[in-house]
Amino acid sequence: MRRDKVREKALEQFERVGDRLEGRGRTILYSVVALVSLAVLAGIYSWWSGRKAQEATRALSRVIEIADATVSASPAPAVAPGATGLTFTTEKERAERVVAEAQKVENKYGDPYKSLARYFRAANLLTVDRDKGLGELQALAGGGEAEVAARAKFALGQAREADGQYDAAAALYAELARGQSPAVPVDTANLRLASVYEKQGKKSEAADILFQIAKTAREAKGKDGKPVAQSAAAREAAQKLERLDSARHAQLPAEPVPDRNLPF
Repeated sequence: MRRDKVREKALEQFERVGDRLEGRGRTILYSVVALVSLAVLAGIYSWWSGRKAQEATRALSRVIEIADATVSASPAPAVAPGATGLTFTTEKERAERVVAEAQKVENKYGDPYKSLARYFRAANLLTVDRDKGLGELQALAGGGEAEVAARAKFALGQAREADGQYDAAAALYAELARGQSPAVPVDTANLRLASVYEKQGKKSEAADILFQIAKTAREAKGKDGKPVAQSAAAREAAQKLERLDSARHAQLPAEPVPDRNLPF
């Protein structure tokens, strides 16, 4: 049950990456991928057993902890309950620490830990040595473990988008949407694709994507024939469509009415 809650939280955070990325570019990636990778760890832990696997899990968890640490020039003296208290004064300082810790995991353990650690190192190299980080992400996106490759493509798409290379970013997001990898939800990839189209002035294409995301979610039914709860991405798509093209937004099916006859 706890693993399921971690996975749900991670996916919700990942679906909201679009809004967080707007206007902030390359500094957004790290805390998001940390949350997503927690879900991966929960899954792979059940596949592996033994002392070595537990040791590798702890080592990679440390990498994730550092990647998700607070960056603040003036850290608050009080530490929230359950927080690690780990704080860095700059993004670069945190990224350098992640790179160093991830390299240790790569050197010591095999897959799937090695591939995940390499992904974290590559993503954080974007801050430390951008060209090298882009090269590492490109290599990871080209093959190997499928879910790591998908995450690398998404990170590469974010980097290209932040650099204003919209055609390259759109190609990566479109490929992810077609591939339907569980590591990158289709709606998440399509939201970023719509955002890129909007930046390119292709408002009609962006509206088409947003409309389809929202429409599909509102019309979805479960096995019992009842409406399925909309994802954060679907709600975000509807909101963005209303801002971008209010007339098109008005054509959406009505939002399903929540079932209030739930058992207690």
